[in-house]
Amino acid sequence: MNHSLVVATSNRGKLEEFRALLAGLPVRVHTIEEACAKPPTIVEDGATFEDNAVKKARAVAAVSMMLTLADDSGLEVDALAGAPGPRSARYAHARATDAENNAALLASLAALPDAIGTRPLSARFRCVLALIDPYANDAAPLVVEGRCEGTLTRTPRGSGGFGYDPLFVVDGADKTMAELTEAEKNALSHRARAFAALRPLLERVLAQRDEAIARVDRP
Repeated sequence: MNHSLVVATSNRGKLEEFRALLAGLPVRVHTIEEACAKPPTIVEDGATFEDNAVKKARAVAAVSMMLTLADDSGLEVDALAGAPGPRSARYAHARATDAENNAALLASLAALPDAIGTRPLSARFRCVLALIDPYANDAAPLVVEGRCEGTLTRTPRGSGGFGYDPLFVVDGADKTMAELTEAEKNALSHRARAFAALRPLLERVLAQRDEAIARVDRP
C-alpha cells in the first residue's frame, strides 16, 4: 500500500534529492502546494536546525493532515563561529539567491585575519529531519540528524547541486559537493546520512499505518 507523504520544502533541489532518497519506499511524494489548498506561511526563526525542521513539519502536517517530512539544513564554518548555520538560506539577506549567499560567504572568508583565512577552513553541512504522523503518537515529531565534514574552497567548482555545494570540498572525496554525481551525493551528503537514520523509523511508521488500516478493513 502506498502512503501519501508531504515533503515540506519549497527548495526544488532538496525536493529532488528527497524523491531519490524515498525511491523504493511505499510512499507517494507530494509538494506543499499539492497537499495544501492554502500552504502555511512559515517563518524559519528557530535558533537551531531542529527548531526549524520541527516547526515546518508541524505547520504542514496540521494543514495537510498527511504524513509530513521536513528538513532544515545548512553550512557551519568553524572560523566563522558556526555561521551561516540555521541562517544558511538567508545569509546574504532574507530572499537571497544561492549566488548571493555564496558571494556573502566568500566576503566573510576574505575578511578573516590572514593567519586564519590562508589555511584550509574546516566546515560541515548539517541536516536535521523531522517526521510527523498527525494520526499517531499525538503528532510527536521523530527527529534525526546527519553531518558531512569537509573544507571550504575560495574558488567555486562544479555545476551540480545547489546552495553552497560549489564551495564545499567533501572530506575523503577531493571534490566539491557540486562536482559529485547525483548517486555520489546521495551516498555522502548530510541529507543522505540523515535519511539513512530516518529510514528505519519511517518504515516502522508505514508498517504501523498498514496494520491500523488492516484492522479497520477486517469484517
